[in-house]
Amino acid sequence: MQSFTKVSFPHDGVALLSIGTEDGLNPLSIAGIKEIVDCLDRLSEQPEVRVVVLTGGERALAAGADISEMENLSLMEMKLKNQFRDWDRMAWFPKPLLAAVRGYALGGGFELALLCDMIFADPKATFGFPECKLGLMPGAGGTQRLARKIGAGKALSLLWTGDSVKAEEGFQLGFVDRVAQEGECLNETIDFAKRLAQGAPLAIRAIKEAVWHGLDIPLLAGMEMERNLFYQLFSSEDSREGMSAFREKRAPRFTGR
Repeated sequence: MQSFTKVSFPHDGVALLSIGTEDGLNPLSIAGIKEIVDCLDRLSEQPEVRVVVLTGGERALAAGADISEMENLSLMEMKLKNQFRDWDRMAWFPKPLLAAVRGYALGGGFELALLCDMIFADPKATFGFPECKLGLMPGAGGTQRLARKIGAGKALSLLWTGDSVKAEEGFQLGFVDRVAQEGECLNETIDFAKRLAQGAPLAIRAIKEAVWHGLDIPLLAGMEMERNLFYQLFSSEDSREGMSAFREKRAPRFTGR
């Protein structure tokens, strides 16, 4: 059986997690999602990996869920498969996770992109949630993450109509973070990942935790969490190294300790 995922290492500290099927549309099956999650679990345990780039192919990150797998399932079978548990596990990935979207990111593919910390997109990349046209709705966080990114009204418009948008409109709406030069999306995403991989890994992970967790709690609780994370970093070897390097006017050598 052909693997749905492939991991490569284009630069020190950077892992490239590519997903794909022969047709290039990469429908997301339950087994495919589990394969992605298992890869991320392994990468989270590898200290030499500091940043992960998630991509598909030129045609699609993923053009939606595998409908052929879903259409004959009963409600009880769908619940027992508990596929959304694996989606939730992806959201807990502690390191920077960057999406490089070069083609379609529809339905589950859009949800997969929104799970990432940042979305880089080729100008021809296409995003949308067509589920309502099938009498369904997103079930892996699409309604929640999109509304938090762009606001309720704009999210409802896309979710209700099932309309798709290109990268530039996604950037204007606020869910695409960078629109790359045509044909350079993957290279530009990897270049950004290289910059992060050269940074202080403990600080980068703490900042990710503070930002994403902070969105779900009251401001004062978020500020307390931020200060606790700051104190943890202040006692790290990396913070001593960073301050020494600044004083000595040299590049820091961060070790993640």
